[in-house]
Amino acid sequence: MDTALARSLVPHVLGAVVRRYGHFDAAEDAVQEALIAAHAQWPVEGTPADPKAWLIRVAARRLVDSLRAEQARKRREETVAAWADREEVPVPDTDDTLTLLFLCCHPALPRDAQVPLTLRAVAGLTTAEIARAFLVPEPTMAKRITRAKHRIRDHGGRFAEPGSLEAVLQVLYLVFTEGHTGRADLAAEAIRLTEHVHRSRPADAEVTGLLALMLLTDSRRAARATAAGALVPLAEQDRGRWDRALIARGTALAEVALTRGRVFGQYALQAAIAAVHAEAGDARDTDWPQILALYHLLEQVTDNPVVTLNRAVATAMVHGPGAGLELTEGLAERLATNHRLAAVRAHLLELAGEPASAREHYLTAARQTTSTPEREYLLGRAARLR
Repeated sequence: MDTALARSLVPHVLGAVVRRYGHFDAAEDAVQEALIAAHAQWPVEGTPADPKAWLIRVAARRLVDSLRAEQARKRREETVAAWADREEVPVPDTDDTLTLLFLCCHPALPRDAQVPLTLRAVAGLTTAEIARAFLVPEPTMAKRITRAKHRIRDHGGRFAEPGSLEAVLQVLYLVFTEGHTGRADLAAEAIRLTEHVHRSRPADAEVTGLLALMLLTDSRRAARATAAGALVPLAEQDRGRWDRALIARGTALAEVALTRGRVFGQYALQAAIAAVHAEAGDARDTDWPQILALYHLLEQVTDNPVVTLNRAVATAMVHGPGAGLELTEGLAERLATNHRLAAVRAHLLELAGEPASAREHYLTAARQTTSTPEREYLLGRAARLR
């Protein structure tokens, strides 16, 4: 079975079933059952000519069967019976993924549950992956997702008004980040969806900024790892392998985003930072003072400790590693289990001429990361300091 194909179809299938029947929570279960059926049947019978239509049909039937079995009240039984008599769910000509995104990001849902639910339903991330993205324990995240599903269920599986654009953009950003660091299919899906949102809202500065940020970041994908899969940090990448077409479009969009908004947004500022990096033909030519100034602005619009951590790196490049290390001292509590803090401190300690302390921090970061390429890179840096 083509697992990647089935995974890519999940949001389309779920969107079609939810749009027809509602019952988001039960529909998600039905889609998962359809995937299980596909795993069992497709390798034996062959992949259907129209895999999406096959999954929609099976998921819809499983949902109707489930509701018929579980709903005892007469009115519910009559509703389910009526559904069963209808024609099968049509395969839509349009992409329901964006509709599903806005459903999951509806303001009737708690803000701390909107993004996780969308990552589960649209991107297919596991609860553990989402918990890591939000820097919270997995059980905490599982409770948020469950509460969000119950809220949708209580509203009948549908919402009359569209969801939050801000939450949708955060979802797309997190999906892209997850994909860029290890799953190219997710990165491509995030870019596709952001292009879709940009076409529907071309005048929105933050939508434009997010698309620019994704394109500029994705332009470096070919240089991020060696042929053997080893991680290559930004400063050591072969910039000749960067995609200049993506850089050109991303830079143009970043300029539009900065000039269009009445105030600078977080995605427009991050895109501007990425554009400055892209303009440097060599890492030594990077305009670090400009990047530091942009991080100062970014820190004013987002309460994100990772932004402060990145500002510490820029500060070290402009004012020396000691100044950067000083900025990291207040981040221990908020990034206690995040490997990025230990990795940055290790890098700055190495620049400051403290190899023993740098090695210990590299080893700590290697223990904390869940990424195999990152772990191998960090262990390699530690080994060089023996």
